[in-house]
Amino acid sequence: MNEVTYRPNEYIIRQGARGDNFYIIADGHVKVTIYPTTENGVIDRTKEPQFVRTLGRGDWFGEKALTGDNLRTANIIATGDEGVTCLALDLESYSLLIADLAALKRRYSQEKPQETTIEEYKPEFQNLQFQDLKIMSTLGSGGFGRVELVSIGSDKTKTYALKKMRKQHIIETKQEEHVINERNIMLHTDCDFIVRLCKTFRDNKYVYLLLEVCLGGELWSLLKDKYFFTEQATQFYVACVVEALDYLHRKNIVYRDLKPENIMLDTQGYCKLTDLGFAKQLTYGAKTWTFCGTPEYMAPEVILNKGHDIAVDHWSLGVLLFELLTGLPPFESPDTMRTYGIILKGIDAVNFPTRMSKNAQSLVKKLCRENPTERYGIGKEGLREIERHVWFEGFDWVGLRKRVLKAPYERQVIQYIFLIRRISS
Repeated sequence: MNEVTYRPNEYIIRQGARGDNFYIIADGHVKVTIYPTTENGVIDRTKEPQFVRTLGRGDWFGEKALTGDNLRTANIIATGDEGVTCLALDLESYSLLIADLAALKRRYSQEKPQETTIEEYKPEFQNLQFQDLKIMSTLGSGGFGRVELVSIGSDKTKTYALKKMRKQHIIETKQEEHVINERNIMLHTDCDFIVRLCKTFRDNKYVYLLLEVCLGGELWSLLKDKYFFTEQATQFYVACVVEALDYLHRKNIVYRDLKPENIMLDTQGYCKLTDLGFAKQLTYGAKTWTFCGTPEYMAPEVILNKGHDIAVDHWSLGVLLFELLTGLPPFESPDTMRTYGIILKGIDAVNFPTRMSKNAQSLVKKLCRENPTERYGIGKEGLREIERHVWFEGFDWVGLRKRVLKAPYERQVIQYIFLIRRISS
């Protein structure tokens, strides 16, 4: 829930208006008034509204909005000398995290997971029920919950990743908006270089995302095994990321969390972006001010809270290129605040290792320009401009898009295929 404050005599809700927020009073008081209506049910604002009552801390209002009835039936006005502070919950967050009011009134602790809404799955998964999923193994776990390797029924030849996120953790860490953004964006994303969302479920404790599984593991793990990649391997992985970001940027979606940990390898060794929790759909020409991302990959405008757009992904792409070639990001310190300070000094203050080619250095510096409007690939062509950079000279972009270009490494893919065979036996 979001905390919102209203000044004395400020209207929180107006009778006859539409709204989808439910409010709980955290501090202060409000008064409830109602205008009389004509015989036809039309609000008569020529007459004085009637005082109904006063509400205080712990009281709530606007609950009908959570049932889909978004027409306000009364005025709610902040009172007192200091106004009122409320906790607000919108219908979309409520639908995702809590379910309907009827379910809330039924006080039972166990329920079968249900699909969220009819729009929230790919057509081919229309008839899939949660109970059809069979857990094969745990792929990972953390504070958010865990990721399970699952199959549909007894068919273990085709597997998926089931990401289960604890609702309590989502609320405690104020990640409601990020979870909703991730779901909404992924449901409308269809790109070979981005992990696909197949269907969503929920129960009283968890929100579930059924995802395309990438059995090659994280690119970060492979990087740690190799220490750093060759320029040829780095070209391949960066090109995969360029394809993913270009797809998002053409939809005016900023990703905002590029790093090796969020790049997965599929069974062919190709890269796919995952974890779109920080991704956000922007209107044309708009900026966003949310402070988010991984410190080492943050662009200066995010740190300075100047407002940012898709150009932050160009900056992060330059940082990724540097890290894949060297094993370490260019801006790094054990202390987060010092990391921010190093970033603000700019890319020109970074010492490039001698093993990094001049062409690679050139691309990093062009991507990590301090001025977002000057970053490479930010023009009319978008990230497609990167294809023509001399560092990518001779790279088979067509083969990459057709998925006929051989991936640099296959070791982890073999390891995970062995795991599947062992589980299935």
